[in-house]
Formats: sequence, C-alpha cells, structure tokens
Amino acid sequence: MQKQDKIYLAGHSGLVGSAIFRKLAEEGFNNIITRTSSELDLCNQAKVEEFFEKEKPDYVFLAAAKVGGIVANSTYPADFIYQNLMIANNVIHTSYKFGVKKLLNMGSSCIYPKFAPQPMKEECLLTGELEPTNEAYAIAKIAAIKLCRYYNDQYGTNFISAMPTNQYGEGDNFNMQTAHLLPMLLRRFHLAKLLKAGKFEKIKTDFKKYKLGWNLDEKIDFNDNNSIIKALEQIGATTDKVTVWGDGSAFRELMNSDDLADACFYLMQNKDCSEIGELVNITSGTDIQLKDLIEMVKNIVGFDGDIFYDKTKPNGTPRKLMDSTKIKALGWQPKIELEDGIKKTYSWYIENY
Repeated sequence: MQKQDKIYLAGHSGLVGSAIFRKLAEEGFNNIITRTSSELDLCNQAKVEEFFEKEKPDYVFLAAAKVGGIVANSTYPADFIYQNLMIANNVIHTSYKFGVKKLLNMGSSCIYPKFAPQPMKEECLLTGELEPTNEAYAIAKIAAIKLCRYYNDQYGTNFISAMPTNQYGEGDNFNMQTAHLLPMLLRRFHLAKLLKAGKFEKIKTDFKKYKLGWNLDEKIDFNDNNSIIKALEQIGATTDKVTVWGDGSAFRELMNSDDLADACFYLMQNKDCSEIGELVNITSGTDIQLKDLIEMVKNIVGFDGDIFYDKTKPNGTPRKLMDSTKIKALGWQPKIELEDGIKKTYSWYIENY
C-alpha cells in the first residue's frame, strides 16, 4: 500500500476497525474510506456493489462483523450466522468484481474445533466439532476464509485471512448483554466498586454512557437508589461480591486491539496470499486461566469484595490457545503485555463516561 492509495475500512467504528484506523493514520495513510452501518448496509448486495463502483478502493480491510460474547452468541445464533455470511459474501465478491488489489479478511479463533490440540495450528481448521455456544458465528467466519481461498485459486486475487485471538482495548463494547469477556469483567467490577463506595452519581453517569442490556436500562428509576441496586444485582455486581460465569478453570488468550492492528498493517504491507496460505493466526501463543484473569481485573479496578463463581453457567471452550509459529515466522510479534493493556483499557473506559 502507498499513502495515496484508497483504502476501504469496513467496520471502522468497532474495536478492531477503530484500532486499524488509528494505525493507518499513524503511518500517514489519509485516503481512508469509511461508512457506518446506517450509511451502507453490508448485507445488501446491491448497495455494496453501488458503493464499490463509486469509490473504487485499491485495498480493503474487512473488519465489519456482528460480534458478541458467549451470551449474545447463544441468544441470537440466527442473526450471527446470517449477518456475518452476508457481510463476507458481499464484500469479498465485490472486491473481486471491482479489482481490489488486496483484501484482508478478519476471522476469529472460534473457527477452530472445541477440542483442537493446543496450541491450535492453522491446519486444525475443520478437523472436529465446533464449540456449540458460538457455532453460528464460527461457521460464517469459516465460510469467509474459504471464500477468500477459492477466489484466490480461481481468479488470482490477493485476499488474505487473519485469525486474531480474543481482543480487547480502546473503543470496546461495554454493554453487559453483548460484550466480550474482558470489558464485561472490567465494568462489572467497576460498578461493584462504585456501589460499595455509595457513588450513585457516578453509576448514573456510567449507565447513561454505556447500556446494561437485558432490557434493564428502561426499568431503572434514576431517582431511586434501590432501583439502581436491583439492576446491578441482575448483572452480578453487589457491594460485597461480583458474580462470574463458570468455575474459572477455562483458559483464554487475550490480545490488545492495537497489537492486532499492527499485525494487520504488517501483513498488508509485506505478505501476499502466496506466502500466508489459507489463513494465519494473530496470536502471542500464551494464555491465562480465567480465575487468574479475573483476579487480575479485580486488582486493577481496585474492588475489595469477593468473587462468586456461578457453576450453573457454562465455561465455554476449555482452552483457546492459538499457535504463533506461522505469524512469528512471517516476521511479526506482539508488543503489549496483558496487564499493561488491561490497565490502559480500564483507564480509557472510566475516562470516556
């Protein structure tokens, strides 16, 4: 990519997309095209083709997706498979149709089988059953990978697929119904901390900035502290404890979204599909047990109550550690340590009420 090239960044307002936007701007790229979902419905093939015909982008970052944590994936599987399939089909096909020089398709670690050997290598794809709680999303992401591969094979395109591990960072989603693991934990501990200190005005400010979800927002009477307390109980935050799902035995790898953006930029600038192959993991190759992560978040936030593990709720995939051999061989490694990244994300969250 040259600085004057026209780059379409799909999903620019999301966690990953906003990080890629920051990285491109930092590197001096200012011919970046973006559209909000209200401006361009990526599920509408005609609208997508109209957009590409008008703008004629040279390069495409496909970071747009319907995303969410275990709760959202379990609750809305039809929405997850339909919207993500349509987004991938439309953007990837239209990129081919209008001669895009290179496309980066953003995948997810959930594409790998639930019981894949650890750490998960790229060749583990389609070797076993998926984790049921996010199967719909995973199938859509697998289809996008195959779409890129077969367009490369049949039409000679240069479409690459990157599989990032679990992301967190600046601009994350803190809605308790749809958030991923880390922002959900950060907010739950933060609200419990405020509640224990009796800081109801700060809780109200938080509620007005970030939705709770589960139809709780409409039920809160901001003039009644007991109403606020009841809403917080519903999301697992009380004065003396924070409730989390499962038993804490599962392992997760987490990566700061700025690290992922750095990797995507590196691949787009330096590596073609012939070097990358069907897909490449974006990962550090290290993970952490959830009970240790939860303790880390508790300490970073400064909540001095207890942690209650609700063992009636699912743990999700026992372990999701991806193998980093390939991405490191391609010449890239992450830079942001987990604790430092969580501290930075927490600071961003409380400063952006």
